[in-house]
This record gives sequence, structure tokens and C-alpha cells, in this order.
Amino acid sequence: MLDDTLLDDPAALQGADHDHALLALAGAGARVRTALRLADASGLAGLRPEGRPRGVLVAGHGSALAAGELLAALAGTACLVTTLPPTDVVPLAREDRRLRTPVFSTGLTWQLPGWAGPLDLLVIASADGGERGLIALAEQAYARGCALAVIAPTGSDLADAALQVRALPLPFVQPSLPDREDDRGVVGRGPGEPDLPAEDPGALWAFLAPLLALTEKTGITQLPAGSLSATADWLDESAVRYRPDAAAYTNPAKSLAARLSGTVPLVWAEGPLAGAVAGRFAAQLADRAGRPALAGLLPQALLAHRGMFVGQLGGGADPDDFFRDRIDEPDPLLLQVLLLRHLPGREAATGDEAQSGGPYEQPADDDTPRGVAVARAHRLAAAHEVRLTEYASGRTDVLHALADLVALTDFAAVYLGLAAAAG
Repeated sequence: MLDDTLLDDPAALQGADHDHALLALAGAGARVRTALRLADASGLAGLRPEGRPRGVLVAGHGSALAAGELLAALAGTACLVTTLPPTDVVPLAREDRRLRTPVFSTGLTWQLPGWAGPLDLLVIASADGGERGLIALAEQAYARGCALAVIAPTGSDLADAALQVRALPLPFVQPSLPDREDDRGVVGRGPGEPDLPAEDPGALWAFLAPLLALTEKTGITQLPAGSLSATADWLDESAVRYRPDAAAYTNPAKSLAARLSGTVPLVWAEGPLAGAVAGRFAAQLADRAGRPALAGLLPQALLAHRGMFVGQLGGGADPDDFFRDRIDEPDPLLLQVLLLRHLPGREAATGDEAQSGGPYEQPADDDTPRGVAVARAHRLAAAHEVRLTEYASGRTDVLHALADLVALTDFAAVYLGLAAAAG
């Protein structure tokens, strides 16, 4: 089990933060502002699209794909948004093998769907810009007549290739962080697999900001005026709220990290917006905290995860003798359900205020299909003595609600990993 006192030790947390993940998250607002400014300077301000594309494809890996999933949730039915993950990997070229530490993603490959053509927009996104497969994908899309945009670091191979295929270049804003050191004091990617480095947790907003600026121009998304700029301010406020020196009882991200300790999380979501955040949270728990988690969208998650409640992870499941001495045995892993919701215009209870501890009474004004699924989730958890906690945003602007949920869960995943490392 996690020693909760570590979460209230800022020095221990920062000492374990070899790759400055907390700083990367705290700088998300600044990266959004810089990305918007650089996107305008790169030609986005003067873009005059002839109409909305038939479909948008977002190619990349890690946070680039997460940004595509969030875009799909924000676009709704206005446009088909499809993410393109890597499909294969090839041996590294000779020049790549000469690198001191070749990164596995350099050899990844992507494939353009057969239906993609002149009516579609392909956005290629990379935090490194060295993936040979993404360069080949850009060339393939150019041959098919697709409209192209590339989000990549200035001066990278991918950014240079974007100019050759007449793609709109949208710079990827790098974090302003000190050099990272591993356990031996060597400057580099930090401890872990050298060719599979942990991803910068703030990269999501460096991808999402220019992506949304582009989709606003093309009519794919229709956010309120000033929504992107205000989101940067809200991310700054979140960084203050979730800062390392804020006590756990006043810091919801630390409280969530403590709640997850010693559990197998089921991250459930109500609606596509929260569903995209749930997938992101599960990925961050694996990457930043080394913890497995299952994400699912209601009502499908109830059917897919039902068996876990009646198995050995359920709160009331104990097939052994009641009188057996368990003093020297480790605490068993138990299920923990986290329900992410967007309740626009409503005061949404979060954390301890939304736990299910007994029969769940569905609100009289919540007889929608989603409300029925949420009520059933509470009943399932209560019946099997599994703790269920709701985390919801009541902000009416969908992008601000997204920032609410992403900031909370990103910081929680990082705190959980740092506290485990510090212990």
C-alpha cells in the first residue's frame, strides 16, 4: 500500500520527479498560448478553407492519438474524426542505428485508409519529428490529394518533410524544463527503457491547441469565442490547485492518487467527452504510475466489467475461512470504480461527496438513458461493496470541462507514480 504521508512531502515528490513531470503539467497553459501564437504565425491566421472536409484523420502515437480522440468527442457528429495508430514496425535504417540511443518509435509505420482522398484532411502529429513512418505517410497522403497539416518540432525531419508535401506546418511547443538525470546522474531520458522513454505528460495540450485552432478554422469544431485562450488560463489555475506543496486534503489530485493506491481502477465514463478522458487516464496510469486500469464507456462498461465484481477483486469476495489469521498477509487488491462525468450547468459532487456507500437513489430529473446507466453503476458497486467515486465537471464550455477532467487525472497519475517511487 502507498504511504499517504509521501503525498504531503513536496521535497520527496520533487526528488523522485526525475523527468520533471509536475513542471510539464504546470506549464500546459503556457504551451497552449505559445502554440496558438505560433500557429497563427505559421499561416493558420490567413487560412481560407473552401469548406469543411469530409473526414479528419489524426496520425501519431501516445498523446497525439489522445488529442485525436478528444477532438472526436468535441466534434461530435459534425465531422468524422479518425485516429491512425501505427500499424507495424520495420528495422531501423543504417543512419538511425548509429544514434547513441535509437528510439523504438523511429521505425514505426502507418497506413492511410483506402477511402482517404482529396475530400479529407490528414493531421500528422509528433513530439519528436523523427518517425520515418510519419514522413512516408505524409508522402502517401500527398499522392492521394489529401489536405495536410503537420504538428512537429521546428527543424525536425517531419517538419522539413511537411514543406515538401505542401502541408500546413503547425509547430509543436517543447516544454521548458531542466535537463533530466537518471539514477546514475547521467543527463538523458531518465530511468527506464532507453528506447521506450516515458512521454512528456504535458504533450497532450501542445498537440490539442494547434489541432483545435485548425478545426475551428475549418468549421469542424464550434467552440465559444475565446474558449481556447480561456482554457490556458484555467490550466494555470489547475496547476496552482494541484501544486506539490498543497496538502492532500485540499488537493483533489493527491486525494485521487491516494484513493487509487492498492486498487485495480475501473475508469468509467458517461458520454463521449468523459470517455476520451477515461482512456487518457488509463494510459497515464500505466505510463506515469505503472498501474493497470480498465477504461469503459457507460452503459457498455457495465456489461464488459460485470464479471470483475463477482470475482476475487470484488469487495465482498472472500472464499477463505473467516477465522484465518491474516496479520502477516499483504492487503488484497480490490476494485475501485472512478466515474467521470460532464454535468453542464450543475453543481457536481466530486471525490468523497460522491461516493456510493449504500443504496443509490436516482435523481428525479435524471431519467435519461445516461442517468439510468449511472444509477445502475452505483447499484452494482454498492451490491458488491466496491467503492465508486464520481468526478464531474459542471462547466458549460465543453473545452473547459475537458480541461477540468484532464488536469485532475493527469496530476493524479503523476502523483501516484512519484509517491510510489519516493517510498
